[in-house]
Amino acid sequence: MSRRMSSRSATWLLMVATLGVCAAQTSSLDPAAAGTVLTLNGQVSVLRDSTPWALHVGDQVRPQQVILTGPDGFAVLQVSDGSKFEIFPNSRVIFRNNPGDWKDLLDMLIGRVKVYIQKLGGQPNPNSVRTPTAVISVRGTVFDVTVEDQDATTFVMVEEGQVAVRHLLKGGEPKLLNQGEWLRIYKNEPLARKLVERDSIIRAALRAISDALYTVVYRSPGGAGPTQIPGGPVGTGGGLPTDKPAPAPPPPPGGGDPTAPLPPPPPGP
Repeated sequence: MSRRMSSRSATWLLMVATLGVCAAQTSSLDPAAAGTVLTLNGQVSVLRDSTPWALHVGDQVRPQQVILTGPDGFAVLQVSDGSKFEIFPNSRVIFRNNPGDWKDLLDMLIGRVKVYIQKLGGQPNPNSVRTPTAVISVRGTVFDVTVEDQDATTFVMVEEGQVAVRHLLKGGEPKLLNQGEWLRIYKNEPLARKLVERDSIIRAALRAISDALYTVVYRSPGGAGPTQIPGGPVGTGGGLPTDKPAPAPPPPPGGGDPTAPLPPPPPGP
């Protein structure tokens, strides 16, 4: 009898363990964890087994997938809470690199993103963007993050709301940035003082003009900016067939062709 009970107990435990594994796998594929491509122009792809595959409008990006943009690539993605992020040319980011925590939105390797975090019922909505040198924590705001070079110099500018910036390598107390304030984080230096200048309105206006140019060039169906990619018109999702991998994008800024166009430079200190 004891042997029979022991056998049944072992079988039960095995079933529970199996169900737990299946539940974990199902959770990792939860559609609510995905990001949906709303707008896309030029060369935008995700890595699958180290091979870039073209994205199209309506496609979903899963947690831990790497998103790459070419010199003419631009995309807007939305997550389940309504928050959005824009990815600019020559960028490489990892979407939800920590699947167990939806607060970790993006890990940036190079390039520029602009993030729009929605509040939930008027309440703060904690999210974070991580770069090789900084962690940017937000609760509902609009902000820019640019990884400027191979040394991972990070530039953060707040357009609306408030963010907390912490040095990933040097530690120390985080700095709070409010609307119109900005900060550069250098790899081998502690956090500098945050900056808000008398001409911040002018700087914000210049940034808005830059974004408006991207809106016209990269989001308009007849925009003249993106180059034509063999296989179809750029405005219909990058012009790359869904059953073939996309060509590998050029090296990120700071390496490769020095004539390749770069994202608009952020304001200097």
